Amino acid sequence: MFFAVKTLGFKGIDGFEVTAETDVSAGLPSYNVVGLPDTAVKESRDRVVSALRNSGFKLPAKKITINLSPAELKKSGSHFDLPMAVGILLSAGLIKSKIDMGRYFFMGELSLDGALRPASGLLPMLISLKENFPEAVAVIPMESAQEAEIAKAEYLCAKDLFEICCFVKGEKELYKSKGGSSGKSLSDSSLDFSEVKGQWKARRAAEIAAAGFHNMIMVGPPGSGKSMIAKRLFTIMPPLSEREMLETTRIYSVWGRGTSLVSQRPFREPHHSISDTALLGGGQNPRPGEVSLAHNGILFLDELPEFSRAALEGLREPLENKKITVARAKDCLTFPADFLLVAAANPCPCGYYSHPIRECVCTPLAVEKYRNRLSGPLLDRIDLHVEVSPVKYSQWEGREKSEGSREIAERVSAARRIQEKRNGEGVYNSALSGKMLREICRVPSDAQEMMQKAMDTLGLSARSLDKAVKTARTIADLEGKKDLEKAHIAEALSFRSLDRKIF
Repeated sequence: MFFAVKTLGFKGIDGFEVTAETDVSAGLPSYNVVGLPDTAVKESRDRVVSALRNSGFKLPAKKITINLSPAELKKSGSHFDLPMAVGILLSAGLIKSKIDMGRYFFMGELSLDGALRPASGLLPMLISLKENFPEAVAVIPMESAQEAEIAKAEYLCAKDLFEICCFVKGEKELYKSKGGSSGKSLSDSSLDFSEVKGQWKARRAAEIAAAGFHNMIMVGPPGSGKSMIAKRLFTIMPPLSEREMLETTRIYSVWGRGTSLVSQRPFREPHHSISDTALLGGGQNPRPGEVSLAHNGILFLDELPEFSRAALEGLREPLENKKITVARAKDCLTFPADFLLVAAANPCPCGYYSHPIRECVCTPLAVEKYRNRLSGPLLDRIDLHVEVSPVKYSQWEGREKSEGSREIAERVSAARRIQEKRNGEGVYNSALSGKMLREICRVPSDAQEMMQKAMDTLGLSARSLDKAVKTARTIADLEGKKDLEKAHIAEALSFRSLDRKIF
């Protein structure tokens, strides 16, 4: 007997409709799943059979065939367990449906005892269900209720397969449950900028970076505060909007880390030994990399020259396009990657090149080789270049009081509100298009000569000049100025030091 149960699949961070077509017919006992299933789906056989048996059902010794339609799209994830189990029960005649099966979409992983478990990727599927099938109802595990609440989709919850069967037979009503926490933090909220001693230029650059979402690199000796500043940058950034929360949570749902709404900006800090696949995304079944997990947040790369060449050069496209396409022989997926890059680097292998007191022990060849690990095209895509000097004793002792994150965040939020009103929702100054740049970032006449010298004498590229103008626009927004001034342009050009020299 043939029966079809509706469910959903996901590709990248988007969902699509899938029908689990089940046929139980005479023949040698077997269990086959077709329709481009991945390993997790193929392994469902043992989970589903054990769950059915431990839920009190005895499968007939017949041939079981399950087709996941459309057959041309790859199916991944353990959430296909539930629709396949329901399809087998209906096709084998072990239960009879008393509900409108065309209205319900079943999703969930089965444990061996028949209990329902949450699965990765439910959020993008539920969002797709809400958008494409507004009258449909998702039947999901209780632990996944939070994702359904986030997606604002119609849903019903169940604890195990037995409850599902009673519901399908019309013997029991399922229910809603808001289970789970209302939000998830991905950052350490105990950090504060008041703990940073000295480094006024680097602190100023961090404020500009947070206000306009400008990429930033800090170069200086060990212990000068580069990592300290980077790890506190998220404390002064504007809170996530509802749209940004949803975008970020979708990525983490596909990645398979929890079901709570991501309420704070992500802060990702991968080690420099990370592979280019882990950084950029990919694998046999392509998954988001660190650049996507940092979407709408910060990607901090400490010891930047120590990263592999392939990983560093792979950053160029997402820095420019705000997304990354992972192409493999069997699939091609695009993941969002609109992150704020914050990088830190030593000036040489030993770290003390140009140090005012300590002597550098590196040979000129070693210094040059170390610096050349960062290509010109990569540095060209970074808006703010900051040279960090060692902290003085008077600063470390605390004679000079440092401004806290709350005060800085207020200025950043005010500048962000100006940008939203002028640029539109979700458009930071760093993302201004060429047309918008010419319209709202008019360089004053008394700064034209300065810009020309920067290009002709210092060798700045057209992209570098564009980034300098965008940075100047953010500086003006922080001051509440409507028009750009020469001082804004001058300060923005002072943050292009690595265009003049490599470190």
